[in-house]
Amino acid sequence: MHVLAVLNCNGGTLRSLDTEALAREMKGIFEAADHTIDISLCRGDELVATMEDAARDETADIILAGGGDGTISLAAGLLAHSDKALAILPAGTMNLFARSLAIPQDLRMAMEALAHGDIKNVDIADADGHYFVHQLSIGMHPKLIRLRERMTFRSRIGKIFASVRAAMATMIRPPKLEVELELSETKVRTTTSNLAITNNLYAEGQRLPFTDQPDGGQLGVYITHARTRTELILWLLNMGIGRWRQNEQMEIHEATDVTVRICSRRRRFKCAIDGELRPLQRETRIRLHPGALSVVMPRPADQSL
Repeated sequence: MHVLAVLNCNGGTLRSLDTEALAREMKGIFEAADHTIDISLCRGDELVATMEDAARDETADIILAGGGDGTISLAAGLLAHSDKALAILPAGTMNLFARSLAIPQDLRMAMEALAHGDIKNVDIADADGHYFVHQLSIGMHPKLIRLRERMTFRSRIGKIFASVRAAMATMIRPPKLEVELELSETKVRTTTSNLAITNNLYAEGQRLPFTDQPDGGQLGVYITHARTRTELILWLLNMGIGRWRQNEQMEIHEATDVTVRICSRRRRFKCAIDGELRPLQRETRIRLHPGALSVVMPRPADQSL
């Protein structure tokens, strides 16, 4: 197969690596597996145009995206409902979608696994036409991201520490939102400090919030009822050990189509879509697209989280 690789040199851990050396290693690995491959190294401000060109290239069977979660989300959105498959080089902080696909977190191991992987169809979701692979969130998570963006960090570890500091600041003054959710069979009106709509349900017992069924066919709707500082700490501790359904501060629903209406009086809102801040309308429709994204997944013997 012919692979077009787009590596965001400013994204995730790639900013601290010799990307030209990585590209040479990648070329050798994929050619040894009987693929042909072209590799584009680009800066962050070149990423969208480069990825769009790759998605339009009729000679490509696979688009390999390397970078953080924003890079992967961009590529997935361009490839949804297409005949091209997405391969993910997990070079971000959390790499949650890559973990859902059981892609090894070590870059060399990931390249080897992808070069010998199989193509499968998984789900993707959209919010008013904007595709996402992990989640849309409203409330605490967007506030955490906004606070973290004001901090200075240069490495993956630095970003993790900045996230912890931002989370602590968010817990001191958590947002409070009145929302109405219209699900397939019911309506829910509630006050929440955080709402997350996820592309499939999180895996129970996992330390990080990602699904182990990327083709599960359901959106997860996670409503946080924690309001006091003690309740928020318990909520976070339960999430930290992967206790989702047993979390008393969490209400969970499943659906394939969700409409979110903001009932609070504040005029301006932000949401986070796959970790990127975006404007939020008073009403947003989120839909699941089952099997609409082709991805390269490692064969079982190659899977190593």
